[in-house]
Amino acid sequence: MEAGLFTANNVWMMICTGLVFFMHLGFSLLEIGLTRQKNTINILFKNVFIICVGLLLYYIGGFNLMYPGDFNGYVGFAGFGLDPGEAGMTVEYASGGYTYWTDFLFQAMFAATAATIVSGAVAERIKIGPFMIFTLIYVGLVYPIVGSWQWGGGFLSTLGGDDAGFHDFAGSTLVHSVGGWAAIIAVYLLGPRIGKFGEDGKPNAIPGHNIPFAAAGVLILWLGWFGFNGGSVLSADPAGTSLVLVTTSLAAAAGGVGAFIFSTILYKNYDLTMFLNGILGGLVGITAGADLMSPLESIIIGGIAGVIIVFGVALIDKIKLDDPVGAIAVHLICGIWGTLAVGIFGAKAGGDQFLYQLAGVGAAAVFCSISAFIILYTLKKTIGIRVSKEEEIEGLDLHEHGMDAYPDFRLNQH
Repeated sequence: MEAGLFTANNVWMMICTGLVFFMHLGFSLLEIGLTRQKNTINILFKNVFIICVGLLLYYIGGFNLMYPGDFNGYVGFAGFGLDPGEAGMTVEYASGGYTYWTDFLFQAMFAATAATIVSGAVAERIKIGPFMIFTLIYVGLVYPIVGSWQWGGGFLSTLGGDDAGFHDFAGSTLVHSVGGWAAIIAVYLLGPRIGKFGEDGKPNAIPGHNIPFAAAGVLILWLGWFGFNGGSVLSADPAGTSLVLVTTSLAAAAGGVGAFIFSTILYKNYDLTMFLNGILGGLVGITAGADLMSPLESIIIGGIAGVIIVFGVALIDKIKLDDPVGAIAVHLICGIWGTLAVGIFGAKAGGDQFLYQLAGVGAAAVFCSISAFIILYTLKKTIGIRVSKEEEIEGLDLHEHGMDAYPDFRLNQH
């Protein structure tokens, strides 16, 4: 490979790394926009903590836990810290797609995303300390172990033989569902926010304080997904990257339109938040198979994800789980759909592939749910995970941080 192509590949991967980093701003704006003013500082603190600690944890051991080299297919570890070796900065590394350092940084951005998903679902009532402890364990251990099963050459990547196996191009299961399973466990153990469900059990809307922030957050996330999926080509290959960006965008658009139309038919109003979550559902849905789908197939996958969002949000309410930002419907339910869609549409569609996809979903579900439950239940029974009633009513910003996000412009917070 010529030096110019190696450089171009590496530059593209570094740009994609920056785009995935930018997604953390998108998550932050979406979460604070869909929640109340009195918890803004708390949500921002959690998101900043996640990216900072996520990077450090991935350096300490996460990267080598996720990419351990030759291992038993379930758990392996290549040691602490980073070592590019003799080939790490040359075309011999990753077939000339990028350098070792770029590889680490790109993958580290993914690692932090899993905990960010949980942050939105547990917003407005979780103690900051236990959440930070949970993040340390989940990002440091659980996420890289699951990732190693596929991206690190583990057992999921070889189901049915070396040329078959589970397929998750950019993480519908390995990133989004990993965060989604933890989110649903956390929401169950925490319980709903005060006032979310009436005495009759019917859900009450708790409006977010800044819908323009939420809309900006979703559009930033869409932009970031060009790096999330585009970088997962693992080079600047013209055919691969351009197809992935097209399928990603079409699925996002179809997801938004699908959710908007279906929610309008169902609820007789033009719900912007459902439109926005439909876009995210389409993005999560295409992420597993963005490299395999035709433009039409990506539209179908995204459109179905948009409809799933409407059903998913209603289902979460019906079973009396309180997810302020719709993270479970977006990341877990649409993550499962997108993963299974690889066995239904695209270049690998077929009965065997569908079973491989189902196996991957099941493996992640069991391991992530049990791990999240053990971590969170232990925290609940020892130091507690939920703030007091007084703290929740007055706001976490005041009680957890002693700060106000809008000191000169206070709205009715209750």
